[in-house]
Amino acid sequence: MNSSHKARNERPVSAVGNERLRVVTPRGAGMVPFYRSMEDRDAADVSRIVILLHGRLRDADAYLLSAQRALAAASTDPAGTLLLVPQFLATADISAHGLSADMLHWEWTSWMGGDDALGPAPLSSFDVLDAFVEQFADLARYPALREVVIAGHSGGAQVAHRYAIVGAARNVPGVQRRYVIANPSSYVYFDSMRPCADGVLRPANTAACPGVDDWKYGVQRVPRYAESASFDGLETRYAASDVVYLLGQQDCDPHHDALDRSCAAQAQGPHRLARGRSYFSYLKARHPALEHRCWEVAGVGHNGAAMLASSEGVRALFNVERLANVVDSSTAGATD
Repeated sequence: MNSSHKARNERPVSAVGNERLRVVTPRGAGMVPFYRSMEDRDAADVSRIVILLHGRLRDADAYLLSAQRALAAASTDPAGTLLLVPQFLATADISAHGLSADMLHWEWTSWMGGDDALGPAPLSSFDVLDAFVEQFADLARYPALREVVIAGHSGGAQVAHRYAIVGAARNVPGVQRRYVIANPSSYVYFDSMRPCADGVLRPANTAACPGVDDWKYGVQRVPRYAESASFDGLETRYAASDVVYLLGQQDCDPHHDALDRSCAAQAQGPHRLARGRSYFSYLKARHPALEHRCWEVAGVGHNGAAMLASSEGVRALFNVERLANVVDSSTAGATD
């Protein structure tokens, strides 16, 4: 099939990150490309690190641009924030760009759920995030560091959400961690309850939808990275974490070309806005003292650049307000 007729995410990326991080685990090692916003010569000023995860198009360059524009719109000194954008490559990207054999690569979208890479070693996208946190959340390297934010939009939000639940990276004393989850197609439910059309939670019909409780929608049949996890404890930890959900109020198209329309996803609601609202209500019902925040962004659909540069997006990413009269970035940068 001519590449022009393939789904947008099943074409090689146009650009590959200009830096490399080596991920080493007992299961093997591999390299991950990434972008960053500043060099380490400015390390002494860095008080916040934002690890931003791209969507299904793997366009890390567009996400870096969106994050830079959001930072420029924030009422904070940009010199205090280091932006990092890892890139989860597909196998087709390796040959298209003549990349080295040690570069990690996945099936088109399997990295969204934390599945292992196809090569050169079976490492999860969650292993990659462990490595980024371990490498960069380092007070010896960044002595002023006080905050690490792991954020994503769309497919990247699926990674951020699931990593917030199962991630094994250590906490650094004195450094807060926040997760920003913007417009994902689906969420992890901790039991079989799902929202019905009337808004009431009821047990899912597992006969009609056998995979409804399986990962990445539930906690059954989890990937290798989480196979020894105790989800009772992980749910408690997740509920106590600093989490912000960002929902575009116009991200309500049940036929969007990038929307997960599987049976298990449809059990969470007809579109992303409904799914986000229902999941937040579900968590509040299970954890009445929940301090997670769910902010809706008026007038924005499935557009990563507009979500990140919104007042809500800037506050979620940088814990500051958005400056007035900044250049509108809704048509530039990441959209998927």
